[in-house]
Amino acid sequence: MKKNLFLLGLLVCSIATMAQTSEKPESWYFKLGGSYFIQTAAAEFPTVSGSLPNTDVYGPDGTTLISRETNHGSFGQGFRTGLTAGYRFTPRLGVELGFNYFNSANKTMVETTHRLVAAGPTFATGKAVGKLEAYDLAPAIVLFLGETHGFEPYTKVGVIVPVHGTLDIETTRTYTNPAGTTETYSKDVIKPNPTVGFTAALGTSYKLGTHISLFAEVEYRNFTVHGKSKETEIYTENGVDKLNTPTAFRQDASYSASHTRYVDQINTTSNSKVTNAAGFDNTKATDDISSYVGISGLGFTFGLKYSL
Repeated sequence: MKKNLFLLGLLVCSIATMAQTSEKPESWYFKLGGSYFIQTAAAEFPTVSGSLPNTDVYGPDGTTLISRETNHGSFGQGFRTGLTAGYRFTPRLGVELGFNYFNSANKTMVETTHRLVAAGPTFATGKAVGKLEAYDLAPAIVLFLGETHGFEPYTKVGVIVPVHGTLDIETTRTYTNPAGTTETYSKDVIKPNPTVGFTAALGTSYKLGTHISLFAEVEYRNFTVHGKSKETEIYTENGVDKLNTPTAFRQDASYSASHTRYVDQINTTSNSKVTNAAGFDNTKATDDISSYVGISGLGFTFGLKYSL
């Protein structure tokens, strides 16, 4: 009996193998698609130029805190476009390499309403908004699950390797005092350290013709980046460039005020006013603790696939 079951199992496996190898595998294929991601795993944002990631509202005196809310989020929310090249080794197994451009949604990181910041009295109202732009490569292994009525579901897992990207933080403030109102604007650009993320997707294609198919995917991706450096590229007051000019609202216009080098630790040898005030050099970048931001999201992708 066991011998017969073994022979039956061997026959079934042989038939399945013959059926699989009798299918004509695609060789090269190319996909062009667009995606929208919603954020997942929202975390507290890092500090922005020394300001905690809070939304604060102050009373008429500018010192009484009426409400405070911590700002959370992920820069994984936004739009992505990408071109992917794939190759099938067998009817069931293949590999892909995607090249993608991602543009995140704006995220409010810090916001303050009617805070007393100087004598006069001078009150400040404003917010800092972050936005991520990035290019990445995404190699993946693809498992095709078989075609039925033109539909061919598949699943894939891979990694994300960012090749270029920046986190831009735009800060707008309104300063009000008896002398009048001043509108300030600054743009800080944070460059990241190299990192690697994870991606997994479940999708299907539908044949429209011999070479053309539609495809749709649900994709989860997750990775974290931490800053390498920060530079203030723009600072204006009432539309006038004041990046290199000391003013009442930005008293320090030195190189160190506009450039930051992120490190894992600051100590008595760092170029930091916090731990090495006596040896601080304002002609060099300020050393500061590196902060981390999350770029996790769940995405929905639609596009066209062309098979050779």
